[in-house]
Amino acid sequence: MSAGPDPHTVPGAPPPGLARPTVLSLAIREKAALYAAYMPFLKNGGIFVPTQKAYKVGDEIYLILTLMDDGTKYPIAGKVVWITPAGAHNNKAQGIGVHFPDDETGQRTRARIEEILGAALRSSRATHTL
Repeated sequence: MSAGPDPHTVPGAPPPGLARPTVLSLAIREKAALYAAYMPFLKNGGIFVPTQKAYKVGDEIYLILTLMDDGTKYPIAGKVVWITPAGAHNNKAQGIGVHFPDDETGQRTRARIEEILGAALRSSRATHTL
């Protein structure tokens, strides 16, 4: 007699003890805000997400990103690579930097952001991260 599947597990759910990634939503409506949040110095690109929730570097994040007037929602399964704590130097906004994945969604999101920003990418204006 075989035991069969465990009736207490849900198909597709992470194994017990592994938390599901946090889901965050970010809507950027202005080019200046996108410039301030974008992290082009990361290998696959990334974005700063203002949040008061505590995260650790390496945490997995699922981000739903909306850019400007583009009705497209960009789903990003990224990782926390930057943390700006509350009360940071120079009044930087509290939040996290999310590194885009090295897959089609990450590449598509990075390409769209860089298309919107264009020449502004070479600016020396301050951002949320550097």
